[in-house]
Amino acid sequence: MKGNEAVGEAAVRAGCRYFFGYPITPQNEIPEYMSRRLPAVGGVFLQAESEVAAINMVYGAAGAGARVMTSSSGPGISLKSEGISYIAAAELPCVIVNMVRGGPGLGSIQPAQSDYFQATKGGGHGDYRLVVLAPASVQEMVDLVMDAFDVADEYRNPVMIMGDGILGQMMEPVEFKERPFSAPREKPWATTGANGRAANLINSLYIDPEVLEKHNLHLAEKYRTISGKEVRYEVVDPGDSEYFLVAYGTTSRICRSVMQKARETGIRAGLIRPITLWPFPYKALEEATRRAKGFLTVEMSCGQMVEDVRLAVCGRAPVRFYGRTGGMIPQPQAILEQLVSLVEGGV
Repeated sequence: MKGNEAVGEAAVRAGCRYFFGYPITPQNEIPEYMSRRLPAVGGVFLQAESEVAAINMVYGAAGAGARVMTSSSGPGISLKSEGISYIAAAELPCVIVNMVRGGPGLGSIQPAQSDYFQATKGGGHGDYRLVVLAPASVQEMVDLVMDAFDVADEYRNPVMIMGDGILGQMMEPVEFKERPFSAPREKPWATTGANGRAANLINSLYIDPEVLEKHNLHLAEKYRTISGKEVRYEVVDPGDSEYFLVAYGTTSRICRSVMQKARETGIRAGLIRPITLWPFPYKALEEATRRAKGFLTVEMSCGQMVEDVRLAVCGRAPVRFYGRTGGMIPQPQAILEQLVSLVEGGV
């Protein structure tokens, strides 16, 4: 199944019945799929007049308790960022898919990972966080999209799926596994009509500074809870690794082959793959420093996740970066040469 279409089918099977979006390459197959699939299951697809309109429709549907999703690519997510901040502040669950393209600006339609800062450090304003999931295969996109709706409902928080153009366009076998999920959970806070009960209020406007501070501290406590419970990562380590490649998404797939090639040359290499970009798996990196002689972070950007890797490693071992940008994809031989350079550097 094509990656973008798999995202749409996973969302439908997870109970998503509302999709609001606006076209942008390389994610157009998602709204196209949803436009055909949602009416067949009694859902609603609407192509909005703009990204700004689309995210505010998501705001409304989420406030009414619906499972709702939108998708876009970097420039579109930028336009949606104000609405995303509002949704996070109002504590509403929704799923946002970003199939990252090269930037900044309009950039290109080629794959990239240069929206890491946008996703994990907050593209919008204020003290808010998104849970950010980074799949590395079409199957994992299916699994994580379905998980994303549950995580969003659990914490009443937006969850972002961050892939890239390669993942969206590639075709791989997928399995839609049986899940305990049956129906969206009860949402007594939703604005579903106040007949016979007190009215619910969905809001992100707090004029009184003391009230806003109390709300922000409440959000911060929620984010600490998420940080403690929702960290996901994968470590590929035969047990004797001295050097670790750190990569996520498509780049992690390339690094798997580099890891094998490195071992053929005698370099004991392992791989650490963050699955949640936020919360970031700092402890996994920290534990690896107990025996690691060095880390090589590989990204399709000028270097963004590497800042979190350096925070985790905290100077206990050298951290080097290799990346390609503008839609260029790191090649295994070039990554291997960077790893050899790290090893030969004697650090």
